[in-house]
Amino acid sequence: MTAATHSTLFPQAPDSADAVLEGLDPEQREVATALHGPVCVLAGAGTGKTRAITHRIAYGVRAGILHPASVLAVTFTNRAAGEMRGRLRQLGAAGVQARTFHSAALRQLQYFWPKAIGGSMPRLVDRKIQLVADAAAACRIRLDRGELRDVTAEIEWSKVTQTVPADYAPAAAKAGRESPRAPAEIAQLYAAYEDVKRERSVIDFEDVLLLTVAVLQDRHDIAEQIRAQYQHFVVDEYQDVSPLQQRLLELWLGERDSLCVVGDASQTIYSFTGATPDHLLDFRTRHPSATVVKLVRDYRSTPQVVHLANGLLAQARGRAADHRLELVSQRPAGPEPVYAEYTDEPAEAEGAARRIRELIDSGVPASEIAILFRTNAQSETYEQALADAAVPYQLRGAERFFDRPEVRKAGIALRGAARFGGNDSLLDDVVDLPSQVRAVLSGEGWTTQPPAGSGAVRERWESLAALVNLAQDFAAARPGATLADLVAELDERANAQHAPTVQGVTLASLHSAKGLEWDVVFLVGVAEGMMPITYAKTDEQIEEERRLLYVGVTRAREHLHVSWALSRSPGGRANRRPSRFLDGLRPGSTATTGRTSAGGAGGIERGIPGTRGSAPRRAQRVPARCRVCGRTLTDPGEMKLMRCDGCPSDMNEGLYERLREWRADQARSSGQPAFCVFTDRTLMAIAESAPDDERELARIPGVGMRKLTRYGADVLAICAGQSLAESTDQD
Repeated sequence: MTAATHSTLFPQAPDSADAVLEGLDPEQREVATALHGPVCVLAGAGTGKTRAITHRIAYGVRAGILHPASVLAVTFTNRAAGEMRGRLRQLGAAGVQARTFHSAALRQLQYFWPKAIGGSMPRLVDRKIQLVADAAAACRIRLDRGELRDVTAEIEWSKVTQTVPADYAPAAAKAGRESPRAPAEIAQLYAAYEDVKRERSVIDFEDVLLLTVAVLQDRHDIAEQIRAQYQHFVVDEYQDVSPLQQRLLELWLGERDSLCVVGDASQTIYSFTGATPDHLLDFRTRHPSATVVKLVRDYRSTPQVVHLANGLLAQARGRAADHRLELVSQRPAGPEPVYAEYTDEPAEAEGAARRIRELIDSGVPASEIAILFRTNAQSETYEQALADAAVPYQLRGAERFFDRPEVRKAGIALRGAARFGGNDSLLDDVVDLPSQVRAVLSGEGWTTQPPAGSGAVRERWESLAALVNLAQDFAAARPGATLADLVAELDERANAQHAPTVQGVTLASLHSAKGLEWDVVFLVGVAEGMMPITYAKTDEQIEEERRLLYVGVTRAREHLHVSWALSRSPGGRANRRPSRFLDGLRPGSTATTGRTSAGGAGGIERGIPGTRGSAPRRAQRVPARCRVCGRTLTDPGEMKLMRCDGCPSDMNEGLYERLREWRADQARSSGQPAFCVFTDRTLMAIAESAPDDERELARIPGVGMRKLTRYGADVLAICAGQSLAESTDQD
């Protein structure tokens, strides 16, 4: 654990506002002390973003600048909101509201409903699948369980993108969505679903946001009442904001700009739910006066893991890639990532389980190890391999394979066929075991080709396909085995996989691993067809798959294992190849794509105060090089000095001391910490270059437009050897 990524457990709250800032790095401190105007924090994986924003709120409260009740911090999960509230209490900032978008909106809607609409508020339903099923019945459309989930997801996407039923078909086509049914049918089901809700006087979670937006748009008195209460907003994971959530945020804000957003476009992996990084990437355009702080000091992962993560994004394309952050590890060196190629998937799973057994035997806690895969259907092979190796495990974000409804139902069908197969016409023309299983499971939804799309129908097919593959492998290992033998094997496997869920190795999909971290991570199945997934066709979909792998890599603190299999099953055709995302990164491979990405190093970019409209055109970045030895600089502190820490300094010591004395006077008069005037590094850079005019002073990193306007005359006077009184007289 590191100070930047884990909450520091204070026995008691810091005794002052300045004490809240202790332990923050320069960029985190900049976030914490930038309490006025719009602020955008671009925070790479493992850079301590939650620490930065909680200390920002706590510093503002403890310094008397922010009133706790006037602050609303918004995040996306109840777990994250609870963690934020806990950290704020530890920092002495109890009373700040930290909620999800839905929780904050629901609270406001419940309070203002009698005034805005009258009567009692409709009942909120937490699950909409039954309502969708009733809507389908009203439309006389049959949907199985998987299709119900997929149609429900389409309705949710439509609502968060503010798409009405009549506009679903063109909106889905424009967004490149693969509908689980004909778009016209989805639109019909969506309209019927809304009718069912109205008839029963119920609302869903998306309605909470839609209705709150409607109230705030129509009732200016209510909007002003909310704005009078909440005057400062912080939004975490801003890259995941949907258009509907963004609209609600705009209505909360009104004409004000006291907003701090935090996010990382390179971790946008939920676009299929309506999330978009555009609001994060366009923040400077909407708020030209914004302060942009980039957090790139990675406190989570070793330099070796960070190097691989940076390499993945260096080959990326698209708008998010243009804003990527070049992470700089703050941890000691660790082992290089391990790349492993296996003949087939069972061998890959056995190899991972064997290595995990060795790690546990050497003292690594099982809870600090994770196996991450692209789809939930991949878990069964690893569940079995870990069970065979006597390794405890727990599944996150997915049901156990044999507990999945489609697997249980398939087991019942196979058991019935084993007992009464002689009377089943499906089995009349099949003789071998794999053919029998395929015939039985075809009645449960298995087909020779996978369905299009990436939702529940696909996951259900993959579960059934895993049973078909298991039957093939079982028959190959035991020639002459019957369907009854296979059913007995399935029962034994199900019983063997009831492993403890505490202190076990985590099995998780890459999507469900977001926000988590482990000492050891096994990224498995990193082969073409799985990473990127087969149904990722467009450039945007391919790039989201790359970002998904990036999220997986950055979950590892120290040990990272990346593996793939050349074939699915033993003896199968070895026609797979490692993921294209590893080209040029794994040993022995060559990069197939390359780019010069714009993202880059950490630091602070100042906006232009009082400006509106389009943001100023960004100057083209050039690599920062040491002015002594010429080496490319990546450390933010060295970049400020424009030299390596180890290279000789030509600093004027007397000038440096005069600047420090002047800074202390400024800090006392303004009532803020000294580093908020200029950091030590910036003062050293000024003392080394001794600028003659504003243009030279402005070139020094850490001297932005605001500080140049406020302090430039004083600094230049000190550099010229003048007293400030003389400078004032000359002016």
